[in-house]
Amino acid sequence: MAPPAPLLAVRGSEGLYMVNGPPSFAESTAFRRDSGKNCKAVAFSKDGSLFAWCNGEKVNVVNVTSAELLRSFDLPKTVCLEFSPKNTVLATWQPYATAKDGTAGVPNLQLHDVKTGKCLKSFIQKKMQNWCPCWADDESVCARNVNNEVHFFENNNFNTIANKLHLQKVNDFVLSPGAQPTKVAVYVPGSKGAPSFVRLYQYPNFGGPQSALANKSFFKADKVTMLWNKKATAVLVIASTDVDKTGASYYGEQTLHYIATNGESAVVQLPKNGPIYDVVWNPNSVEFCAVYGFMPAKATVFNLKCDPVFDFGTGPRNAAYYSPQGHVLVLAGFGNLRGQMEVWDVKSYKLISKPVASDSTYFAWCPDGEHIVTATCAPRLRVSNGYKVWHYTGPVLHSHAVPPGEELWHVCWQPCPDGAFPAQAVKHQAVPGELPSAEPRPAQAYRPPALRNRPAASSKLHEDEPPQNMKQLGSSDKPLSKTALKNQRKHEAKKAAKQEARADANQETAQSVPQSAPRSAAPPVTSGDPEVDKKIKNLKKKLKAIEQLKEQAAAGKQLEKNQLEKIQKETALLQELEDLELGL
Repeated sequence: MAPPAPLLAVRGSEGLYMVNGPPSFAESTAFRRDSGKNCKAVAFSKDGSLFAWCNGEKVNVVNVTSAELLRSFDLPKTVCLEFSPKNTVLATWQPYATAKDGTAGVPNLQLHDVKTGKCLKSFIQKKMQNWCPCWADDESVCARNVNNEVHFFENNNFNTIANKLHLQKVNDFVLSPGAQPTKVAVYVPGSKGAPSFVRLYQYPNFGGPQSALANKSFFKADKVTMLWNKKATAVLVIASTDVDKTGASYYGEQTLHYIATNGESAVVQLPKNGPIYDVVWNPNSVEFCAVYGFMPAKATVFNLKCDPVFDFGTGPRNAAYYSPQGHVLVLAGFGNLRGQMEVWDVKSYKLISKPVASDSTYFAWCPDGEHIVTATCAPRLRVSNGYKVWHYTGPVLHSHAVPPGEELWHVCWQPCPDGAFPAQAVKHQAVPGELPSAEPRPAQAYRPPALRNRPAASSKLHEDEPPQNMKQLGSSDKPLSKTALKNQRKHEAKKAAKQEARADANQETAQSVPQSAPRSAAPPVTSGDPEVDKKIKNLKKKLKAIEQLKEQAAAGKQLEKNQLEKIQKETALLQELEDLELGL
C-alpha cells in the first residue's frame, strides 16, 4: 500500500495551516489552522510524525496523524525550532538579551524532553548561526561548539560532557549522517600566515593530528561550507574569501575541495573561472553536481575521483537540486535570475522539461520524488507572494496566490522516513496538469527603428555551450592520473605554441620573399582590386589555421568549442575563396 501523500505546511500573515499533498491540495482537516498573525517558526520531525510551531504565545507540539496536542511550552519569543533525529528532544532558541544592569542574561537555548515536557538543559547561545546542537542519527552522540571547542554529550545526557575536541580555534564542525561510527569534520581558520584546514575524525578518537582520518589544508578561506555525503564516506568543502584580490569577482573567491575518510583529498578542478554558486551530493553518494563560473554558469557532475562525468553546458542557473531518490536533477536560476529550470534524467542525462518559475525565492522536492514546490516569500519579495506545486515533467498541478495586503513567509513539505517512496521510472512525457502552462511568452528584444525592417541578427553576448558526456570524450584504455593529465596538457600547450610560432615565422618569410626576389620573378596574380586581394589573403590564412587544428585533432588533442566551430566553417571558406578567385 502506498504511503499517504506528504502534507505541505504554509506559514504567513494569514496564519498557519496545512495543505494535503497531490493530488487533492485541499486544506488538511487533520491540522487545526492557527489564525494568529505572529507565527515565527515551524518544524517537522525527521520522520514527519511530529510538528512544532511558535505562534508568539507558546510553542506547541502535535502528532500530525492524530492531530493530538502533545506538549505546549511557554516560550513566546522562540524564533528557531528543531527536533532531534528520533523525536526525543525539541530544541528551541530565543534571541539572547543581557540584563538591564549589564550582567549575563538568562539561558536562551533550551532542550526539552518531548515525552515528559521536562527541560533537560539550558545553554547561553548568543549567535543565531549554528544555534542548534548536532545529533548523530541514532542520538548516541550530540555535539555543540562552545568557545572554539566542540563539546560532545552521549545518550542525551547534557549534564556531563563526555568528550571535547580542542584545536587551535575550531570555527565550525559537522557530524556525519547514517549509522555508527560517528565521524566529525572540523574547520580551523588559518592565522599568521598558517593555512586553514579541515580534518575528519572518528568519534571519540581525538588524540592529535595522527588520529585524524584525513586532513586538507588550504589558503584563501575566510569561511567554509562542509557537506557530507549520505554514506559518510567523503566531505565536500567549499572554501570562500570575502574579497577577490584579483578583482575578477565582486563576491570573493571560492574553491572546491574533496576529502575522503580513507585519507584521500583533492582540489576539484572547475573548467570555468568564477563563483561557485552551489554544490550538492547525489543521494547515491558516488556523484556530486557543481554549478559554477561567471554567467552563463556551467554545471558539471563529478565522480569520487573528481573527474567530470557529464557537463550540462552553460545557462542561466545558480542552484542544483537532486530528487530524494537521486533519479532526477533540477538546475535552476533563482534570485536575480528569471526562474528558469532544467529537469534532467540522471541515468540517461536527457533533458525532461524546462519550466519557468518566475520570482521564486524557495524550491523544495516533495519526498515522493515526483513533485516540487516553488514559492515567492516575504521578506525577500513582498509582492506576488504565493506557491506552486509542479510535476517534474513541467505542468503546474496547484497554484495559490496570497490575497493583496497579505504575505507568505514559508512553506515546507512533511518529511517521510527513508524508503517510504521508492524511485519510480522517470517520465519524459508531461503528465496532465490541472492548470494551463505557466511558461511565459519570451519577451521580444528591443530593436531600434532603423533595424526593424531588416532580418534579425543574433545579438547574444555569450554563445551557450551544449551539454556533453565527459565519459565518452575521455574514454581510453587506462585513465590518466591527475599529474599525468596536467603534464599532458602542458606538453600540448607547448606544442601548440611552437606550431603557432612556426606558422607566424613562415608567414613572415613568405611576405618578405617577394620583396627581395629578382625582378625577373613572375609577379603574384592579383585581381587589381586591393580589397579582393586582402580578402583572398585572409581566407588562405584561415584555411591554413584550420588545417593545423585538424592535425592537432588527429594527434588526439581535445579541441575547444570555438576551435571545432572553425573547422566546421572550412567548406564555406573554400567556396568563398573559389568564388573570389574565379572572379579574377
